Amino acid sequence: MPKTKTHRGAAKRFRATGGGHLKRNKGFKSHLATHKSRKRKRHLRASGLVHDTMEAKIKRLVPYL
Repeated sequence: MPKTKTHRGAAKRFRATGGGHLKRNKGFKSHLATHKSRKRKRHLRASGLVHDTMEAKIKRLVPYL
């Protein structure tokens, strides 16, 4: 049985937390930001957690986290 390949795009986007969950960065902040409020852009800078329903799929893409 060959080794499982890591999905490189997913590996660059997700990190594991100490408790085994996955951390992610938020989207919608790279451009067209002039009409977004200061508060909204500030909250988009903070990282978030991957939702429970998506965790298994992402862990399959990045098996060696």
